[in-house]
Amino acid sequence: MSLELDPQHERAIDDLIARLSWEEKLAQLQIAYRPRFEDAAALVRSGIGAVFWPGDADRTNELQRVAREESAHGIPVLVGLDVIHGQYTIFPTPLAQAASFDPEVAAMDARTSAAEAASGGVTWTFSPMIDVSPDPRWGRIVEGFGEDPWLNAVFGAAKVRGYQGDLGAGTLLACAKHYVAYGLAEGGRDYNTVDASEYRLRNGAAEPFRVAVEAGVASVMASFNTVAGRPMHANRRWLTEVLKTEWAHAGLVVGDADGVVQLVPHGVAATEADAVALALTAGLDVEMGGHVIASDGRAVVTEADVPLARIDDAVRRVLRLKFARGLMTDPFVDAGAEVRVPSSETLAAAREAARRCPVLLANDGTLPIAPTASVLVVGPYAESTDHLGTWTQSFAAKSGSLVDALRAAMPEGRVTSLPGAQFFRRDPAGQVEAVRAARQHDVVIVAVGEPSSLSGEASSRSDLTLTGDQADLIHSIAATGVPFAVVLVTGRPLIMSEWIDAAPSVLLAWHLGTQGPQAIADLLLGVVSPGGKLPVSIPRSVGQIPVTYDHENTGRPPRIRGQLEHVEIDVAVVGPGNTDDYYTSKYLDLDLGPQFAFGHGLSYSTFEISAPVIPSPVVDAATVATEGVRVTATVTNTGEVTADEVVQLYVRDVVASLARPVRRLRGMRRVTLAPGASTRVEFTLGAHDLGFWGDGPTAELIVEPGEFEVHVGGSVQSTRVASLTVR
Repeated sequence: MSLELDPQHERAIDDLIARLSWEEKLAQLQIAYRPRFEDAAALVRSGIGAVFWPGDADRTNELQRVAREESAHGIPVLVGLDVIHGQYTIFPTPLAQAASFDPEVAAMDARTSAAEAASGGVTWTFSPMIDVSPDPRWGRIVEGFGEDPWLNAVFGAAKVRGYQGDLGAGTLLACAKHYVAYGLAEGGRDYNTVDASEYRLRNGAAEPFRVAVEAGVASVMASFNTVAGRPMHANRRWLTEVLKTEWAHAGLVVGDADGVVQLVPHGVAATEADAVALALTAGLDVEMGGHVIASDGRAVVTEADVPLARIDDAVRRVLRLKFARGLMTDPFVDAGAEVRVPSSETLAAAREAARRCPVLLANDGTLPIAPTASVLVVGPYAESTDHLGTWTQSFAAKSGSLVDALRAAMPEGRVTSLPGAQFFRRDPAGQVEAVRAARQHDVVIVAVGEPSSLSGEASSRSDLTLTGDQADLIHSIAATGVPFAVVLVTGRPLIMSEWIDAAPSVLLAWHLGTQGPQAIADLLLGVVSPGGKLPVSIPRSVGQIPVTYDHENTGRPPRIRGQLEHVEIDVAVVGPGNTDDYYTSKYLDLDLGPQFAFGHGLSYSTFEISAPVIPSPVVDAATVATEGVRVTATVTNTGEVTADEVVQLYVRDVVASLARPVRRLRGMRRVTLAPGASTRVEFTLGAHDLGFWGDGPTAELIVEPGEFEVHVGGSVQSTRVASLTVR
């Protein structure tokens, strides 16, 4: 999708800009945030550029009519909304989507969401969120695609393409957020400070945004945080020099809700007018909240505060999007075709997406359950309908409960449910009842987790264990000796160390959306085999955070089974009793590595993945940049059921001029194989896969000569390796 317009449209934009007054130009540069309809109509009449509005074909058509017929220049209005993982049909949360290791899941969500929202007149979504999120204490980890920059980049680009398509009818302008490093907030506390080197930003948090710009994203949203002391809403270095000049972002840079005026409490602006001037001068194009034009219609800044050329550039970017989306020709939608409820097709798509996201963390053979079994479902998620996750519209289609889904899927079985535990209080009597009932059933499903209200914006947590008495319920059911499995429904990784050893089978289900319970039932019964992989490492303790797989080499890595940590990063306790490893990077009181590593995920089948084959294991740097390096591997289903495996490719730069990560994910292929079947998967490694951004004063992608290890396997901890040399 290109934002470039033909010369005729560019001339029309020139003409419009020439006719707009200073105040009218500034009006185009603000979003009225959640106004009442009557107020929205008045603002549109006065020439405002955009409104944050939930959609409704009749009312958005009326707003566009007012814009065309009653405003001074007839410029249509952008209608923006947070369409994050569904409008009416709710898909799995973005973090859950990342666990599919299949970007088509994100694209499917985006296409469906765009069609539903656009039918009501919405033209702009503030999604996808591509913040690299290494800290599960941060509530907004649920909105992004996990801890890995490459995974965020690939899923973000897929979602941008899904939303925007060809920018015709039924599509939405996308917005990559939050730029930049919002997910690196100190302590995982929302809105908090970030202090990171340019090297760390370039090779981490900023990379998904560079890729989103390559994919043609229509807009980029500034983040609430500071970077090295400078709030992003006033950060010319990143908004203009990097984003617009170096990366050639042709779309908008938009502020987050009231992010501009929050420059005052940040302490870098004395007044709201100063804040507006700072933000616009730094490169922000559109302010969200309505502070650029005062309530009396007066502009809060003058040409003495912000150069006219900067304002004209911002207005030009706004008008280009309106032309590109077709609003200048026809801003109206067919009210008779408005979507208000999911269709059978969208529900089927949501169910298919939801099936691909859960991660089987452990399984002693309890799963899958026989369809004729006698099943007890206990825990607060037994009967809860809280499966949509955070960031959904109030009018979205609701989900059913897990027990109802199991009953519908098991007509020949017996399914009983009891709470047994509560989210926010203790229920000793209920637990006793659940234990008594467990002994009368073949198998128990313990459905626990984190309610949606505890994840999302402003929902940071210092304690990531199960709330209420849910962990006690797991131990009580384990003590009965009845086979059982834990289903963990959550918006973020939770600490499992207090109960994981008592739970031999665990399915991490996430918040899966409208069809979540049905998808979980499909997996529990073996209708499909779990195939998801972890897009985040699950820590053993909050004190271990961050525990990402792609950490840099240290000078004193712990030795594990005689190997360095970049070879085997999970395992044994090292303490004062082990003098060989005492003066190494570790915790004295905690096992090395996470509870479950990035990329981990089991199946009801087994797979063998061959060592990677590199036909040309010695290449020139120029060849890397122009042709790339081909890598192949063969994956075989060695089990007894049809199932999915995700073949993952990681790269290690053995010796470099700067300390590099012990491994970096640079490829993935999810394949479905029948028992005994094999397939060959192929990857191409280019300059961005083998190189890195340097730490010099100018941006430079460096591919250094030397040895690389190319690892291929089913997780970061189970790979086979081949050597590659760049000359």
